[in-house]
Amino acid sequence: MTVLHESVSGWTEPSATDRLDLLRRTRTIAMVGVSANTSRPSNFVATYLLSSSADFEVYFVNPMVDEILGEQCYATLEDLPVTPDMVDVFRRSEDLPEVAQEAVAIGAQSFWTQLGLWNVEAAGIIVEAGMDLVMDRCLKIEHARFHGGLHLAGFDTGVIDSRLAT
Repeated sequence: MTVLHESVSGWTEPSATDRLDLLRRTRTIAMVGVSANTSRPSNFVATYLLSSSADFEVYFVNPMVDEILGEQCYATLEDLPVTPDMVDVFRRSEDLPEVAQEAVAIGAQSFWTQLGLWNVEAAGIIVEAGMDLVMDRCLKIEHARFHGGLHLAGFDTGVIDSRLAT
């Protein structure tokens, strides 16, 4: 099923090649809204991004906790010790414009929102700032599919052959 999004002036949804290029250029990622709850999708994505499967420096932004997965949490994007290349957002759609403004203010290069997150106002802010924009896509899924680690279970099984071992 194709999800139709409202159009954003000056923006075209990035192709698979564009998304791969963006991931190749990205070294640091700030995850905004990451949860300490291990059953939440953001925690699963965080675990993946911290693994050896992905070669990123990852920072967590969540003012409600001090630490997630052994990593320090920061209250805001402005509090980060570095300017992240990418801001990956796990917040409600109505919160996206505010996060987009913060991402622009700190000088991030790209803004990525997870599955189900789409906001025209936020997209306009990012496009106007000249940043790369990906919305309504999972960073973990995209990275894994480009790097051979996507499996129906959502992780790299290490199995290359589809035949059962005998």
